[in-house]
Amino acid sequence: MSWIFLVVAGLLEVGWAFALKGSAGFTRLAPSLVTLALMAASFGFLSLALRTLPMGVAYAVWTGIGAIGTVAVGILFLGESRDLPKLACVTLIALGIVGLKLFTKG
Repeated sequence: MSWIFLVVAGLLEVGWAFALKGSAGFTRLAPSLVTLALMAASFGFLSLALRTLPMGVAYAVWTGIGAIGTVAVGILFLGESRDLPKLACVTLIALGIVGLKLFTKG
């Protein structure tokens, strides 16, 4: 169950990063409130995952999911570049997450 909580926390991180972009530096109310709500939910699920997963692993996976998801959202919805070096680096992050999952008990 901890890994499910961790994946949800990571996906919520992607959501708050996207909302943060829309908040224009916290100058727009609705996206700012969505950002704060998603941040709180993300931290909440991360805290649930930390009950049984090692802190370093959980944090690395959480930020990795957030990084990969945020890059994907940027490419798919914000017109950001999808050049080969960027995709190669994101692939390395994904491989690291898979490795942590495979070699971590919990």
